[in-house]
Amino acid sequence: MKVSGPAIKFGSNIDTDVILPGKYLVLTSPTDLAKHALEGLDPSFPQKASKGIVLIAGRNFGCGSSREQAPLALKHAGVKCVVAESFARIFFRNAINISLPVIECRDILAAVNSGDEVVIDFNSGVVRNKSSGKSLSGVKLPSLIQEILADGGLIENLQRRLKKK
Repeated sequence: MKVSGPAIKFGSNIDTDVILPGKYLVLTSPTDLAKHALEGLDPSFPQKASKGIVLIAGRNFGCGSSREQAPLALKHAGVKCVVAESFARIFFRNAINISLPVIECRDILAAVNSGDEVVIDFNSGVVRNKSSGKSLSGVKLPSLIQEILADGGLIENLQRRLKKK
């Protein structure tokens, strides 16, 4: 599986309350949630992301509360993948569960600028900056996680596997 798109870059310690402020947790539509993704850092983020982007971040992306709405808002805003130096574990798992690809990649902040074209190969774990020609080795996702992403999320993966029996 490969994902590509222009990068939008943020820093470290982006918590779930920044990704999707708590006041929007009353919204139930993923489309409505997406309108408020990262608005505290960049009010125009939903418009920038709407054509499909790769979100680049530093350490500890998705820290804070365990709200599932944070990765859901990013996905429906147009984020194709999040590449970060590290993730809060609950955010990482929530993203996989809803089929938002995520990959850890050391030194990604130094290797990518906003606007660069980025390609992520999940089979090899390689993150390539097409704009600069640099390639980095990310943490390769296990085959089961790649299956969950390919199936469209955890529920869809379980349904597919149960039908086989």
